[in-house]
Amino acid sequence: MTIRQQSEALEHSLLCDWATFSDRSLGREQPIAPCPIRTCFARDRDRIIHSKAFRRLSNKTQVFISPEGDHYRTRLTHTLEVSQIARTIARALRLNEDLVEAIALGHDLGHTPLGHAGERALNAVCPEGFRHNEQSVRMVRRIEPLNLSHEVLDGILCHTGGRHAQTPEGRLIHFADRIAYVNHDIDDAIRAGILAERDIPQDIQNTLGATHGQRIDTLVRAVIDYGVKNREIGMDAETEQAMLALRRFLFERVYDGQSAAQDARAEWMLRTLYDHYINHFDTLPAAYQRLTEDGDSRARIVCDYLASMTDRYAIACCKDLFLPRSWNRT
Repeated sequence: MTIRQQSEALEHSLLCDWATFSDRSLGREQPIAPCPIRTCFARDRDRIIHSKAFRRLSNKTQVFISPEGDHYRTRLTHTLEVSQIARTIARALRLNEDLVEAIALGHDLGHTPLGHAGERALNAVCPEGFRHNEQSVRMVRRIEPLNLSHEVLDGILCHTGGRHAQTPEGRLIHFADRIAYVNHDIDDAIRAGILAERDIPQDIQNTLGATHGQRIDTLVRAVIDYGVKNREIGMDAETEQAMLALRRFLFERVYDGQSAAQDARAEWMLRTLYDHYINHFDTLPAAYQRLTEDGDSRARIVCDYLASMTDRYAIACCKDLFLPRSWNRT
C-alpha cells in the first residue's frame, strides 16, 4: 500500500460514518494520477497554499482599509482563523480535516481589494453581477487553474449565500466563517476605538459571553454539540439567534457606520478602474485578454482582473492612471 492508501484506510477507522472519505471523492474536472503520499483533499489544500491568489490575501482588506496598525486582520488572517475554528470542530466531530482545511483556505480567494466595498462596486458595474464566493471558484478554475476536487469547489461556492454544500465539511465552513468574523471584527473595532466590550448588548453577552474568547468557545461548542446530537452541521436556535443578533449589531455600529465614508471612496475607485479597463481592454495583462478566447465577456474579465488586485496594487493603479505626475526633467 502507498502512504496515501494507508491514510485513506485510516480515515475509515477514525472518521465518523457521515464524514466525507477521500477515497470516495467525485474527482476532478481534469483527471490526474493519484499522489502516492497525499490524499486528494490534502493535495488540494497544498495547491491552494502555494497559489498566487492565496498569497495576495495578505494585502486585502478584511474590514478596515489599509490599516496602519500591525494587529488588524487582513483577508489572510481571517482565512487562517476560519481554518483553525473549522478544524477544531471537524476534529471533535471526526469529520475530514483535510477537506475542511482546503475549503477554509480557499473560500475567500476571489474576494476583491478594499473589502466588501469592492465587492459591492463590482456587483454594481458588471452586467453578470459579482459575488465573491462564485469568484473564488472562478479563480481556481479559470484564472489560476488548480484543478481542485469537486468537494472542495462545492464547499467554496456554498460557504455563503442560500446554497448548502453537499458535504458536512462544506456546511461546516459556513458556520466557521461567521464565528470567525463576528468575533474578530469586534476585536478590530475595539482596537480602532469604535466599540468597547460594554457596548455589546447585554442579552447577547448573556448568551455568548462577555469576552472574545468566551464568545468563540460558546459558538464552537454549540456547533459540536449539535453535530453530536443530530449527525449534521448546525447550532441550537438560541445560540444561533444570538450570533445573528451580534452580526446585526456589527452592521449597525461598524460596517454601515464608521466605515461608510471610506467605503464610498473605495467603491468609487473600483468603479473608476472598471470604466478605464473596459475602455482600454488592450492594456490588461495578456493572460486576462486570452480569456476572451473561451467566450468570457470583457466585463467579466475586467472584474476578474480587478478582483485579483490587492489593496496596495489597486490604489497604485488609481494613482498612476488618474493623478498627475510630478514633472521630471530628463
